[in-house]
Parts: sequence; C-alpha cells; structure tokens
Amino acid sequence: MTVVLTGNALTLEEVLAVARGAADAELADTVGERVRRGRAIVDAALPGEPVYGLTTGVGVRKRTRVPSGELAEFNRRLILEHRVGQGEPVPADVVRAQLLLIVNAFARGTAGVRMELLEHLVAALNDGAVPAVRTLGSVGMADLPANADLAYGVAGDFELAAKEALALLGTNAFSTALGALALCDALRLSRALDVAAALDLEALAANVSPLHDDAELAALLDGSYLWDPGAARSLQDPLSFRCIPQVRRAAADAFSFARRRVEHELNASALNPLVLLDEQKLISVGSFDALPLAQALDVARLGLAPLLTSASERTVKLLQAPVTGLPEGLAEETGLAESALSEFGVPAQALAVEAKLLAQPVSIETASTSHHEGIEDRVTLAPLAARRLAQMVELGERLSAIGLVVAAQAIDLRGRPRLGAATDRAYEDLRARVPMTRKGEPPPQDLEPVRDLIRAGLW
Repeated sequence: MTVVLTGNALTLEEVLAVARGAADAELADTVGERVRRGRAIVDAALPGEPVYGLTTGVGVRKRTRVPSGELAEFNRRLILEHRVGQGEPVPADVVRAQLLLIVNAFARGTAGVRMELLEHLVAALNDGAVPAVRTLGSVGMADLPANADLAYGVAGDFELAAKEALALLGTNAFSTALGALALCDALRLSRALDVAAALDLEALAANVSPLHDDAELAALLDGSYLWDPGAARSLQDPLSFRCIPQVRRAAADAFSFARRRVEHELNASALNPLVLLDEQKLISVGSFDALPLAQALDVARLGLAPLLTSASERTVKLLQAPVTGLPEGLAEETGLAESALSEFGVPAQALAVEAKLLAQPVSIETASTSHHEGIEDRVTLAPLAARRLAQMVELGERLSAIGLVVAAQAIDLRGRPRLGAATDRAYEDLRARVPMTRKGEPPPQDLEPVRDLIRAGLW
C-alpha cells in the first residue's frame, strides 16, 4: 500500500498504515508546483525586510539579523540548540507518524521549504528511519524539542537552506502524531468495551429491555439467550448494566468530536511565518497554537472515563453472589473457602480509578510564563493530553481483559448458554487463550493474551 500525500487529505487510517503497517508514502503530482512556488516566495524575501526565523534569530533574538553567509550555519545550530527534550524515546510508530505529518504539511507549499528537502524526508520515511525522539519537553505551542530530535536524526548531512530549520521545528507534528495514534487505540478499545459490555449482560442474565433504542448493542447480542422469554433474572439491574447504552453513546459523541478535530490537524499548516501562495507573501501567525487538538484529546478522555468506570463496576458486581445468583467470586462450587476470581475486583477498581484521574482536562492549564521576555505567555499542553489518552487506553485494555475473564467464568457457571453473534466469537477467542478457573485453581496469572485480543481489534 502507498499513501499519496497532497497536504490536505490525510486520514487517521492512512496514518496508521504508515506508522504501524507496511505502507510507504509518496507525493501527489500536484505537490511539486506548490512547493516550488512557496520556495520562490521565500527566496524573494531574503534580500528585503527582516523576516522572523528566515533572516533573523528566533525568540528574543528576533532583533538580530543573520548575515546571508551564515544562514547555513544558523540553520544547523538552530536544530542543535532546540535538542533539549527529556525522558525516554517514544515508540517507533509515533516517530513515523510525526515524520509523515511533517511531510504532509510541507506538501502544502506553505512551509516555504525546497523540494529537495521534501524528497529527502520522504526517502527517509520510506527507508524506515526512526531516530530517537524523546518524550518530554513540549508544551504544545510547536513541538520544538521533539521536532529537533527528529530533524537531527533525519536531516543528517543534508544542508538546510533559509527557513528550513524553523519549518522542521515549528510544527505540532509530535503532539498530533501522539494524539492520532492514541485516538485510534481508544476507538478500537471502545469497540472491545462494547463487546465486553454485551458479554457482561449475558454473564448477569440481565434484562435487555433497556437496549430497545440501541441497535448496535442489540446487534452484538443477536441470537442470545437473553432475548428468550423469562431469561432475565431481575426486573431492574444495577445501573452499570442498565445504562450501558447511555454511557456508550456519550463516549461515541466524544470520540466523533475528537476524530474531526484530529483529522483537521493532520492536514494543518501549523507554521510561523506562513507562506501565502496566492498572495505571494510571508505572514507572522499563531497557527502553532495546538489548543483545538488539546481540547479534542481532553474530550476523548472524558468520554472514555465513564466507559472504564462502568466496566469496573460490572466486573465487581459479577463477582458478588447476591447480584448474580452464582457462587461468590464465581467459584466452581458454592460454599468453598477459596477466593476463586474474587481478587480480580481489586485490580479492576485500581485500574479504573487511575484511568479516571487521567481524564482531568489539561488544555485549561495555560500557565503564564516570562519565557522570551513574556512573549510566550500561554501553552496548550497538547502532548500531555495525548500521552494521558494513551495511558488511559493501556489501563482500559488491562481492565477490559479482567472483565472479559470474569464474564466468561460467569457464563460457564450458567452452563454456557446460547450467546450472541459477537459475544460468542469473543467468548471462544478468550477461551482459546484462558481456560475456565476450576476448583482449587488460582485465578489466571497472565492476561496479556487477552489484552492482545483487544489490541488486535478482532471484534
């Protein structure tokens, strides 16, 4: 598969294909003409009035003119000076997505870089370049430290022309890459949580009348014994079961909003100064402010949190004999002194609480600063918003793995009744990896095979 880049049509699925798949990237036929036009505007501006980052220093050094004979050295040094990131390197898929987004942004022609640089970056991407990009250091107002790590790793001996170093540094490609991949994982997790919720209903022998207006959830249970007359054990189930449709719809709305915002950022021109092709000039802008992205990722986490806390509640309820009518802890027999699966309630609650705490919005934390003479006086924390979503997804995968094991045990104790179309597949996939916990056996120690099922997106 090859992803064709135009600068304005990149999708989440294409980002995944390049970042995690075997897809290459290539430039659309229309890109060359736009990029050359943009570069011509930059070259024409070089002899004229000072242009920020083009013929001057950056930050407080904007007052300092860079002599034309020193532009190459200035660009080299600009990359090195911004390599101040901290922490461990991010995974390879984030780096590949970050480089892809920089290439896509440059393809618009508004960065003012040369076609030679763009072709060099495409070649690096397709050759599998994955330089070490450190996790920490960006406040989401252009990902300067992370982009400096990337630029240092992929530019190599390539000599950068005027404005090209600033173009490589001054994007939100790192935040957007982190956020895009985390959102894709959250969308996949939400589907697994839907299937797990349906399996929980079968595990409880729940009343399915609350699913009257939820066609998608009802479809997961198509053919289930729960639709048989008299299958429900109770007229009113706990709210974490009864209100599954409302919780998942709220999450779906949040994810839909986040996806629209993120896909817009995949094709944004978050650069300063910006080249206006039609007007043939450079302008100073603030499009590097990643607040729309940070807010979207905040909303995604707020949507995910109730899915996880509700899933935790259902897991704990399924372990309680008064709620299920089954042995306490889902032991194979009633009256045993052993805990069976009871202790899974503790990590389920721990994971849910930690995930919930990560849902706190960060885009409102716009700390004032005197950095660079007070010019840089607000932040978005978009990288933090993205990292927290990724962390929530990991916690959610582990929580869901516990929930699936508990639900499957309850279903076994009910005599393996007829399950729905989707829940039956999930149950069989699970049981192929984790057997039922029998009398005298400890709970399963390794749930990573179940988490792998969730990450594979098979359901």
